[in-house]
Amino acid sequence: MTRAYNFSAGPATLPETVLRQAQAEMLDWNGVGASIVELSHRGAEFMGVAAQAEADLRKLLSVPDDYAVLFLAGGATTQQALLALNFAAPGQVVDYIVTGHWGKTAIKQVKPYVDVHVAADGEPGGFHDIPSRAGWTLSPGAAYVHITANETIHGVEFRDTPDVGDVPLFADFSSSIASEPLDVSKYGLIYAGAQKNLGPVGISVLLVRRELLERAGQPRADIFNYASHAARDSMLNTPPTWNWYLLGLVVKWMLDEGGVEEFARRNAAKAELVYGAIDGSGGFYRNQVVPAVRSRMNIPFFLPDEALTSRFVSESKAAGLLALKGHKAVGGLRASLYNAVPVAGAQALVDFMRDFQQRNG
Repeated sequence: MTRAYNFSAGPATLPETVLRQAQAEMLDWNGVGASIVELSHRGAEFMGVAAQAEADLRKLLSVPDDYAVLFLAGGATTQQALLALNFAAPGQVVDYIVTGHWGKTAIKQVKPYVDVHVAADGEPGGFHDIPSRAGWTLSPGAAYVHITANETIHGVEFRDTPDVGDVPLFADFSSSIASEPLDVSKYGLIYAGAQKNLGPVGISVLLVRRELLERAGQPRADIFNYASHAARDSMLNTPPTWNWYLLGLVVKWMLDEGGVEEFARRNAAKAELVYGAIDGSGGFYRNQVVPAVRSRMNIPFFLPDEALTSRFVSESKAAGLLALKGHKAVGGLRASLYNAVPVAGAQALVDFMRDFQQRNG
């Protein structure tokens, strides 16, 4: 079997070595005579898997001891709604920095519970840039400030952590977590759906400063209470054990490959290849994002017309380059270069782009 290069924005490509290990262990995990997906989450076997995954993730991301690490069912959108319930009083102001589609989605999830103040908005400029920090209108007494660290659709990324003073900074890192070294201590809370850089769809990771878990928040069922999940080691209810197990394998793989420092090097190399092909095409390919905030993870680009775009998608798929069609919100093309996409995959894409231009330019 020959695996294609998969540029899907999510669910995204997973390391082949991880998939092969999961395949080998599917029927009989560690000689216990049953699959990991069949074992009780409260049994010693799975408890060991969960504890190892947390320990490895803490090592990979250099998570300080005063932060809780939660593994939660669902994706980032679920966590977006729970942020307000857990950390803001009813009607309290929260500040949101909107830099793309997912920033707008985050606001939609919390509007029923809080007073949302858009402190900066990149939409008037087409989400091609991140509004300058000097122009943000932060609210005194806000419960938190929220950013989307990397926008998968519009392809903009915070390259530095913004200073928001004493108010906790919350960030959606779904599409860029573990892609380079990260100073967790600069954030009150980080959350990420796993299905891009950390594992399969259906599980999220949340890193939260423990003192924030003491906030009263708003009336909510216990299952929506982060403090309760933290007190029970993310096993307040039956967790998605298969997803947690696969996440643990991916994190272990990343550590074995050299950790976030090595992936930062690879990701920079991949991005440089693809942006170089776009910028060197004489306008045949276009990326509209201001270079200083271009995403390393998600590169949207455009051809002169829709007919060429459709032809590119069809021919690239036939060439073993998958999922390059752009998101319906913006159209065009998009290459997602997450951790499990090898540098050879980016090179194969660039080679195809140059050949396609020669034949169609």
